[in-house]
Amino acid sequence: MNRKVLLVIDMLNDFIKEDGKLYIGDSGGKIILPIQKEIENFRKEKDLIFYICDYHRPDDKEFNLFPPHCISGTKGAEIIKELVPFKNDFIIYKRRFSGFFQTDLDISLREEEILELELVGVCTNICVLYTAASARMLNYKVTVLKDAVASFDEQAHNFALKQMKDILGVEIR
Repeated sequence: MNRKVLLVIDMLNDFIKEDGKLYIGDSGGKIILPIQKEIENFRKEKDLIFYICDYHRPDDKEFNLFPPHCISGTKGAEIIKELVPFKNDFIIYKRRFSGFFQTDLDISLREEEILELELVGVCTNICVLYTAASARMLNYKVTVLKDAVASFDEQAHNFALKQMKDILGVEIR
C-alpha cells in the first residue's frame, strides 16, 4: 500500500490574514488557491489530509524569538476559512517549528501506514523546512510543492527549498 498524506502547515489566520499577529505578507494569500487544488486532488484520491497547526500557550517560550501568535483558543490560531478541514481530516497541534516535535504526527502516520508526505503551507524556511527535516530523519519520502509554500522572506524561501532538495533529498515539485 502506497498511500500518501498532504500536510497543510500553519495556514492560520495569524500568518495568512492581514490583521494576523505574524502576517507574512502577500505571499501567503498567493498559495491559498494551489493548496485548495491540492486538497481537492487528495480528497478525490481518498488520500489523507493532516492540518499541522501552530498552537501556543499565552506564556510560550517561543515568544522570546517571535511576537505572541497562534495562541490557543484565539481566532489567530484558527485555520483560514478557505481551507476548513473536513470531519475525517487530522489536526495536529504543535508548539515548535517541526510538526513532529512532541506531537502525535509520527504515530498517527504510522498507524495509517503512511510512508510518503507532501508538504504545503508556511513558512518555507521555518515550519515547512523543519517538518521536512524531521520527516526525512524518520525516513518518510517527502515532496514539497514550490507553488504552495511561502515565506515573509523570498531569499530565505529559496534557500530553504534548495536545502530541502540538496541536503534532505526532498522532491521539490
